[in-house]
Amino acid sequence: MYFCKNCGEPYMTDEAVMCVKCGVAKGQGTNYCQNCGKPVAPNADVCLNCGVRVTNNAAPANAKSKMAAGLLGIFLGSFGVHNFYLGYTSKAVTQLVLSLIGILLSCVFVGIFLTMGIWIWGLVEGIMILSGKINTDAQGNPLSE
Repeated sequence: MYFCKNCGEPYMTDEAVMCVKCGVAKGQGTNYCQNCGKPVAPNADVCLNCGVRVTNNAAPANAKSKMAAGLLGIFLGSFGVHNFYLGYTSKAVTQLVLSLIGILLSCVFVGIFLTMGIWIWGLVEGIMILSGKINTDAQGNPLSE
């Protein structure tokens, strides 16, 4: 059984996505232990009641924006701009180089397919970022809402 980290009430089921009492998403909040439901000190790393590690889901101050990364992926993804933004430079350079090669080869029919393929790759990554499938940057920091 898990407890709401915001108000301390138990969740109805383990599959619950939000607290029925306070309406906060599961895992959000720092006031109560998710394991035992007892109050926790604001900056505590461990619950003093049950000894379970208390995780803080707050995004760091330098967190990258999920919305910005997703929109960059959708609109400029074929050039790897979203991957440059998130710190995945090798993947970004690959997308940029392949896009430029595709544009240069557009006079030859095969370049159009290469350009379209890279565009679809960027579009799919942008959608994955917005849907939460890709939720960290290259350093492993979570993306902020």
